[in-house]
Amino acid sequence: MTTTITTRINAEDKKKFETFCESVGLTASAAINMFIKATIREGEIPFKIKADPFYSESNQALLRKSKKEMDETGGTIHDINLDE
Repeated sequence: MTTTITTRINAEDKKKFETFCESVGLTASAAINMFIKATIREGEIPFKIKADPFYSESNQALLRKSKKEMDETGGTIHDINLDE
């Protein structure tokens, strides 16, 4: 017997997920079922979940301090060329 789980996701994420699944020979439904089975079998999410360090309080405090210094003293804006 099967049942349905309904969830909302970003349309672009759905498209990318389906494209990935197709590229490895899976349907989105099969991939989600694999995730669920692994979670049940392992008794935990089957991959590491961690916060993005950009949003840590210490990094945000540093960014606020830097912005305040720039607002008070001025500065030079530099473009970063990632292609070099």
